[in-house]
Amino acid sequence: MHNHQPHPVAVSSRPLKIGLAIVIVIGAVEVVGGILSNSLALLSDAGHMLVDVLALALALFAASIARRPVTAQKTYGFHRVEIMSALANGTILILVSAYILYEAYGRLANPPEIHTPIMLSIATIGLIANVVGVLLMRSGSRRNLNIKAAFWHIVGDTISSVGVIVGGIIISVTGSRVVDPIIAIFITAIILWGAVRLVSESVDILLEGVPRQIQVDRVIATIKKIPGVEAVHDIHIWTITSGMYALSAHLQIQDQMVSRSAEVVATVNQGLAHDFDIRHTTLQLECQTCPSGCVCDISAPAHAQLEEAGKESASESVGNK
Repeated sequence: MHNHQPHPVAVSSRPLKIGLAIVIVIGAVEVVGGILSNSLALLSDAGHMLVDVLALALALFAASIARRPVTAQKTYGFHRVEIMSALANGTILILVSAYILYEAYGRLANPPEIHTPIMLSIATIGLIANVVGVLLMRSGSRRNLNIKAAFWHIVGDTISSVGVIVGGIIISVTGSRVVDPIIAIFITAIILWGAVRLVSESVDILLEGVPRQIQVDRVIATIKKIPGVEAVHDIHIWTITSGMYALSAHLQIQDQMVSRSAEVVATVNQGLAHDFDIRHTTLQLECQTCPSGCVCDISAPAHAQLEEAGKESASESVGNK
């Protein structure tokens, strides 16, 4: 039996559009400022900003595609496009971070002259803009992995702006130019940490792993508490897209009328939706009077019985010949 309850996972694209506009303007300003000030820390911030332009544009495109209705070939619709977008964004962040670390390593040995007034002015403007972007995307990032990817880009830029400002102040006071690449390394390490987590979460979804907030043992225990359910096996739980969870399982129930079996399934679906937010289920019902060769338990003895039955069947087939 199949169940799919409507579950609104769509998130407004307005924060993405506003964030994209902010990033385009500030990114262009920071590129110019980084070149004029000769600051790698500021250029690293500008680099992440420009990558964010691509990331946010990709997120907007994915959000648009994901709203398309299901087709005969795409029975789940296009929801997975959001996850693929998140994976691409996380990968881009990792690659850009690796390049900035390489540049910072070279500057540690021979740090160039830094024009701190320009560096501080541009970084302050960038910080204000990034804080606005973080506030806009904070809510949506909790419900949608695609917006979460864009959110991490903006968070990374915010941290970058703070680091650039701190570095500019230290350089102004001490005159130590090596602070600039050190700040760049620190900023990139933090962004890299978020990017790796994002890629890991995206890969888990694409591999149809169990959602991190759901424990299979608890799900099984909840189902077995339903009156009429005697055992649960062959259970699979996965994420279709952000906030949309699916489950398939075999339920061993008492031998009863079809109408009562439907009541059991309805009760199971209500429990799964209420306790785990799982609203897309496929449940196969079995009973103690299943046909010969049907296993209603995943225990080792049951598997052994099935193998023995198979051998006996093969022997009989040979004997009949």
